[in-house]
Amino acid sequence: MSTDTNPTTSPATEPGRGPGTDPTTDPATDPVTAKGTPDTGAGERVRKGMRPDRQEPTLPTLGTVGMLRWGWRQLTSMRTALFLLLLLSIAAVPGSIFPQRNIDAGRVADYIAQNPASSPWLDKLGFFDVYASPWFSAIYLLLFVSLVGCIVPRTKVHLSALRSTPPRAPARLQRLDEHAEVTTTLSPDEALAAARAVLKRKRFRLHSHDATSVSAESGYLRETGNLLFHLALTGIIIGMAVGHLLGWRGDIILAEGDKFASSAGTYNTISPGPWVDTETLPPFVLSLDKLHVEFNETPGRSFGTPRLFDAQTTLQSSPGGPASSENVSVNHPITVDGADIFLLGNGYTPVITVRDATGAVLYREATPFLPQDGNYRSVGVIKVPSASPKQLGFTGFFLPTAEPSFTNGPVSIFPDTNNPEVALSVWEGNLFPGGAPQSVYTLNTDEMKQVTKADGSPTLIRLKPGQTYQLPGDRGSITFDSVKRFAGLSVRTDPGAPISLVSAILATLGLILGLTIKRRRVFVRVRPAGSGAAAGGSTPDGGLDSPAGAGGRPATVVTIGGLSKDSDPGLAAIVTAIAAGVPDRLAERTDRS
Repeated sequence: MSTDTNPTTSPATEPGRGPGTDPTTDPATDPVTAKGTPDTGAGERVRKGMRPDRQEPTLPTLGTVGMLRWGWRQLTSMRTALFLLLLLSIAAVPGSIFPQRNIDAGRVADYIAQNPASSPWLDKLGFFDVYASPWFSAIYLLLFVSLVGCIVPRTKVHLSALRSTPPRAPARLQRLDEHAEVTTTLSPDEALAAARAVLKRKRFRLHSHDATSVSAESGYLRETGNLLFHLALTGIIIGMAVGHLLGWRGDIILAEGDKFASSAGTYNTISPGPWVDTETLPPFVLSLDKLHVEFNETPGRSFGTPRLFDAQTTLQSSPGGPASSENVSVNHPITVDGADIFLLGNGYTPVITVRDATGAVLYREATPFLPQDGNYRSVGVIKVPSASPKQLGFTGFFLPTAEPSFTNGPVSIFPDTNNPEVALSVWEGNLFPGGAPQSVYTLNTDEMKQVTKADGSPTLIRLKPGQTYQLPGDRGSITFDSVKRFAGLSVRTDPGAPISLVSAILATLGLILGLTIKRRRVFVRVRPAGSGAAAGGSTPDGGLDSPAGAGGRPATVVTIGGLSKDSDPGLAAIVTAIAAGVPDRLAERTDRS
């Protein structure tokens, strides 16, 4: 009788098969002979090297809830957060390329007029209001949600880790990255106590799962620092949002001797936040008494650079209120009703008078000319809409120290007023074509013609202080009376600045913690050397027992192992310190780290 009952060699023992049945030729499983026709679908399911009766696995469908969970995990991943941060920085680029309505509506109108083909599409896409556009806000909010969704679960895991105990010590500590073994005449309890003392001094959390081991863990502040860093990034985003929604900024150019009363309509440019009521702006009154500017006159690389730059002002917190003398300089603003007043720049305002043919004054103002280079070669525009029969416009340069020959055109050779002069061209026509808003520093000449002399050459005017030029064709005259300095001031409120500042400090602290602290685990096990050690007996794990202490005294084997989540050069020193902390002058130490 045959005694072979191996199921792999006896087809008769396979369920559902009779004796002598070959599974490779069974019609029930052969896709070609089954039912007399080839089964192409079954043939497709058969892979090379697989049994013919084995089917392809059926993957479960995610469903609506599963897809939502998958989408949420993708959104809250660190990779997505970094991508959104990069996308946000790219999305901010158009704001520095195209003019923005909240800063200068006139420049936006000029750009649209000069680019009629592309401007309508740019306007629809929000490129003239980048930071208030829906797509920029969407990226901003997605980044915020991604950070929050990343922080919350990691915080739960971290809190759970803080409440948990270090894990049980492995059986074979010699397999860890750093390890050492010491034989001492101390008892097991005394050896563990000595190891505990060393670990406590190094601020490890300790726990004993049994009487022969100690588990220690440190470096929880590393994950705390990582969470603090991400939480601080969220705080910075919140601070920016608060500043954008509740903050505002207004810029003014104030000439010496002039007074400014704060209201929404008196700023040269104003940019209020969406939730700011412009009727509640601080109603302060500011007078510019004197602008102190000194330039370096010593020849060399620093020639012409400012040495002193501050403004002496008189400030009233409200009209008719008590006045106080305030000094404002670069990086030293003055504060009134929560608004900070910064000194941003300076320049010159030539005092120009335009008269008609009868001598009546049509225009007399200190007109700001904006500096274009380090020698304060400045450009400006004078608009006289009351001129008749046609409106007049003057555009040109103010030169604090004019180069007399004009060989290379209008050029200033020093920023101070050593030889002030204006050089202007004259235009007449419609100053405001189509009634569109425009900057006070540009002249739209689309519907204007340049005024010429009797010989047909363009009228070009050069004036020094006190000089007058008679315009051709009985159009009147223009006089350069004097020159004043102006201060460029910026008034700002940013309620989100304290939030952003505190968050930035916390982010720096979290980054330092995350980069400097190492996550470490150290384990200590003790065992008696055993009576068979001297005879070369073996331990339960197959290794040889350590020898007994000197004089036949009982010996204890102390095994120390340590591991770290990252590369940690200091881990070996900790293991060595623990081994050295088990005091025994007669100890025999074997270091295998």
